[in-house]
Amino acid sequence: MVQNHNLAKSILDVAWNKLVKYTSYKAVGAGRRVKLVSPANRSQMCSGCGQIVKKGLSERIHNCSMCELSMDRDLNAAKNILRLGLQSLAKA
Repeated sequence: MVQNHNLAKSILDVAWNKLVKYTSYKAVGAGRRVKLVSPANRSQMCSGCGQIVKKGLSERIHNCSMCELSMDRDLNAAKNILRLGLQSLAKA
């Protein structure tokens, strides 16, 4: 169904919404909170220095020329999301 371009965006939005609802439900049961973070540039931003390092989708390694950090692109994005989530919880 996702290949139907008329319905794809709606179907994917529903899937993400369900994931957020399930995760939030489980977090409440465990005494935790879920904080949503904007996904914009999370895999492009260096988790070491904050510099934006442009890369294509096929490039799987994050290499920062500023601080010379080198790691898997997904791990770099996960560290950025964690940091941003913790920062927003500290402000609240």
